[in-house]
Amino acid sequence: MAALIEIASPATAGRRAKGAGGRWGWLLLPALLLLAVLFLVPLGLMAWRSVTEPATGLGNYSWFFTSDVAIATLVRTLAVGAVVTLVTLLLSYPYAYLMTVVSARQRIWLTLLVLLPFWTSLMVRTFAWVVLLQDSGVVNRLLGAVGLGPLHLIRTPTGVVIGMAQVLMPFMVLPLYAVMSGIDRRLLNAAQGMGARPAVAFLRVFVPLSLPGVGAGALTVFITSLGFYVTPALLGSPDQALISQQIFTQVNGLLAWGRGGAMGMVLLAVTLVLLGLVGVVLRFTRTRGGAR
Repeated sequence: MAALIEIASPATAGRRAKGAGGRWGWLLLPALLLLAVLFLVPLGLMAWRSVTEPATGLGNYSWFFTSDVAIATLVRTLAVGAVVTLVTLLLSYPYAYLMTVVSARQRIWLTLLVLLPFWTSLMVRTFAWVVLLQDSGVVNRLLGAVGLGPLHLIRTPTGVVIGMAQVLMPFMVLPLYAVMSGIDRRLLNAAQGMGARPAVAFLRVFVPLSLPGVGAGALTVFITSLGFYVTPALLGSPDQALISQQIFTQVNGLLAWGRGGAMGMVLLAVTLVLLGLVGVVLRFTRTRGGAR
């Protein structure tokens, strides 16, 4: 009996799991080394150059925070990222829900459609949108056929949002599907059995339970969108460039590595602050939900 109690003890299980983690933790070493070489070292060099070129000090950061163009570029980047996240969520939520209610064979096809962008070059997809969104493209022809066009979509923020949303949609669909597929549908039946209409049951039961997937997908899409370069460069206007394009111009066009590094570090700091705020909000939400 004592042996059975020891096996079932959570403390014993925790010690065994910790011991197993210690024995196999060295397997993470290659990935950590790769991360250090490909991410931490370049990040450190960028931070170093931001305070040493062309002169030692914080002149590059002073330039950034006193430049109306730089501040406007940062605000525009955050705004485009927020709009892309919202559009991606509106497109991905019903798609992910559909994946949970169709048959297994249909789910395979829907999953393949989601994963297809990963198998296609970003450059190819963006050039395809250039062809589709141009004034004489397929999209404008369809809009003209229904009396809504033609519209000027290329070299505009609208074109950038369309292209980025299509590229980032898998990063929203997959977390949503992972969470939605684990929701017990009997909860919806129970709510309807207690008198709730199907739409009310969906909004009051299913949607709140899917919020972890919404948060994970939205965070991934938003952070990824902040560093996009190819799609905004090809679909957007030079007059409305995002911060990634400005960094490219500073480094490759003007050879101002210090200013480019400062812009990158500011973007990193803003991203970390936003992550911290999201973490605080999620922690507050969980605490409030637990109190209830």
